[in-house]
Amino acid sequence: MRYWLMKSEPAGFSIDDFLAMPNQTTPWDGVRNYQARNFMRDQMKVGDQVFFYHSNCKEPGIVGLAEVSRAAYPDQTQFNPKSHYYDPKATPEKPRWVHVDVRCLQKTRLVSISELRSHPELARMRTLQQGNRLSITPVDPAEWRFICERLLGIKAARATAR
Repeated sequence: MRYWLMKSEPAGFSIDDFLAMPNQTTPWDGVRNYQARNFMRDQMKVGDQVFFYHSNCKEPGIVGLAEVSRAAYPDQTQFNPKSHYYDPKATPEKPRWVHVDVRCLQKTRLVSISELRSHPELARMRTLQQGNRLSITPVDPAEWRFICERLLGIKAARATAR
């Protein structure tokens, strides 16, 4: 099992929007960064755990827990000329972009970026590195445990349970 942090702008898709989805599940579509795409395509597996993170807002940070519920498959928005995520070079025979489905497990208290930065145990966390703008980043298992247990008060093993 791997651990991930997935960012979403709450003005476009918030934790509350996520919880309102049928089966609290959504396709993580619209990713147009090759490295983030490769994480989904090559490394994400069903059951992987996710920190849901609000970005580009007044107080960015972790706001929920989720899990990957479907492995990578072609992102249909790439084929739709009316979509903001349309890619004229993509074809159904040769898709360029994939996405995974993600299921929300629970809303958490906000763990702000400033709170994350205040803990030396998280100093190497990829999303906290200078210049990082990726919408999907891997999370080290020790970082996952620290955030779940020390900051959220959830046993890391229980974070996967509903």
